[in-house]
Amino acid sequence: MRILIASDAWHPQINGVVRTLSAVVDELRALGHEVDVLGPDRFPTVPMPSYPEIRIAVAPGIRLARLMDEFRPDAVHIPVEGPIGLAARRHCLRRGWPFTTSYHTRAGIYFEGKFGIPHDLVLTLQRWFHNAGNGFMVQTDSLERELHTKGFVNIRRWCRGVDTELFRPVEARGLLDLPRPVFTYVGRVSAEKNLDEFLGLELPGTKLVVGEGPQLAAYRERYPDVVFTGWKRGEELSRYYSASDVFVLPSRFETFGLVLLEALACGLPVAAYPVHGPIDVIGRAPVGVLDHDLRHAALRALAIPRNLCRDFALRFSWRRSAEEFVGNLMPIRRAPRRAFG
Repeated sequence: MRILIASDAWHPQINGVVRTLSAVVDELRALGHEVDVLGPDRFPTVPMPSYPEIRIAVAPGIRLARLMDEFRPDAVHIPVEGPIGLAARRHCLRRGWPFTTSYHTRAGIYFEGKFGIPHDLVLTLQRWFHNAGNGFMVQTDSLERELHTKGFVNIRRWCRGVDTELFRPVEARGLLDLPRPVFTYVGRVSAEKNLDEFLGLELPGTKLVVGEGPQLAAYRERYPDVVFTGWKRGEELSRYYSASDVFVLPSRFETFGLVLLEALACGLPVAAYPVHGPIDVIGRAPVGVLDHDLRHAALRALAIPRNLCRDFALRFSWRRSAEEFVGNLMPIRRAPRRAFG
């Protein structure tokens, strides 16, 4: 198939959406599909308010429509409700092309906390965006049930995976010359990630934050005893996971939590709240502790054998994710070309 993905989240951004799409695109190409990604790198951009490291496309409509027509896709997927996503949605509706969308973030919680925009208004806009499509991909059972009750339709499951060759237990002796145990968070350093509830815990050893974001300077000033490393990628990120003792995810509003699988693949046990994301990934598996008392969860997770975490992560694959993605796509049926002569 010729698969077109029109996404406001794409390289050089670093986040779970981009990691998911990148991994799936690689697998799709390995399966023989031709894939084109129309991201912000193909258009003029401006910094996103409050997130200057993320750039958003400016008026992509005309150019995006031309690129979509030139590619002649067999299927279109639109994962993000941004300028590119809106323009792609509009073009598909104009052309009469079916398309699919997917759910990646609880945007209502972010916009209400950051800008005071009512959560219900954002949810209404998301429902308007996604219900116009022919398939709405979500990650987990609990998310599917929740969104169904809120009026979303055409819901389909799309699992996530982890690169278990990249994310694996590796030699990391000497990387973290810090008081033990080391409790680590990996991800964006931003208000919606609820980092205060982790950084303010009374824990032995060291708290480590791997990532960057708009609140990085403020957190460094507020928590001088916390070690902030900035972004780490690839093999280096695997070494940081491997050198840590517990992965702590303080967010209460994850749609999945891809970093959970990365940590587990490196043999790192998890401590998190019993909310969507951690519940769906870990459930009752003995690879993490989910508790409303995050300090209690972090301390109990120290006792989890690392080999159990690695074995659990091996159940997830990007190949399966890509195959599920293809199965959810809606093919564009064009009229056959007429023959003359």
